[in-house]
Amino acid sequence: MHAELVLDARNGTGESPVWHAAEQALYWVDIPARTLNRWHASEGHAQWKADEMIACIAPRADAPGEWIAGMESGLFSLKPQAGGTLAAASLARVEHAAPAMRFNDGRCDRQGRFWAGTMLLDMAAGARVGRLYSYGEGDRGAALRLDDLIVPNGLAFSPDGRTMYLSDSHPTVQAVWAFDYDTATGTPSNRRLFVDMKPLPGRPDGAAMDTDGCYWICGNDAGLVHRFTPDGRLDRSLEVPVKKPAMCAFGGAGLDTLFVTSIRPGGIDLSDQPLAGGVFALRPGAQGVAEPAFGS
Repeated sequence: MHAELVLDARNGTGESPVWHAAEQALYWVDIPARTLNRWHASEGHAQWKADEMIACIAPRADAPGEWIAGMESGLFSLKPQAGGTLAAASLARVEHAAPAMRFNDGRCDRQGRFWAGTMLLDMAAGARVGRLYSYGEGDRGAALRLDDLIVPNGLAFSPDGRTMYLSDSHPTVQAVWAFDYDTATGTPSNRRLFVDMKPLPGRPDGAAMDTDGCYWICGNDAGLVHRFTPDGRLDRSLEVPVKKPAMCAFGGAGLDTLFVTSIRPGGIDLSDQPLAGGVFALRPGAQGVAEPAFGS
């Protein structure tokens, strides 16, 4: 299946793609550049810069035009400004387990609670200081839900909201777990191994869900996006023309386009992947589940 180049974005770390149905536009972040990005088929590309690195985003139902975001020091509400900047208001500060940490992957559950994990900036250190937090409308702070992680990633919720998925991208782990999820209380339980990705090509990165309950996850370092059935069986693998796809999201008018953001590594020869850091689109023959807004 051919991957179409949407934008030669040259993102250092393109992450957290979110399809905004009302605008028919794709939003995502470039973590090291500290930017929120928007692409529209007829309006092109726009971006806004923040004072901290932005790792994950979700639109706010209670404040149209604003976004909840996991950044370096905590969770913030972001509002794009006319001058290409982002107005940031703190929602919840977190006390990291170690210095030099930031948020990483995150999204809302089907009830509109925001979930996001933290990681050490020096991923190579392999320190198990990563944590997973949740934050709901009206909460006074972010609730610690899980610890002992290195690079929490691949967060997703089944179409009925009753299963939560989480991965750890670190080379020593490369696992995806499933949890039973209490939609009333927002509590995960019964953690079990969903997929061991060590024997498969690529480390588990960002994920998306389709209406069949299948879990799509980027195979970082392998240039692939894998689809797993609800019983954890590898159903198919789609190629993208870069080595480090980072996260995928369904979008388009029918939610049948799979957008994929990617990473452009620094300090290496990119002649074999000149489009690294770009945003791509695939037509996989599946339909995605609309992403809930925060507080919806």
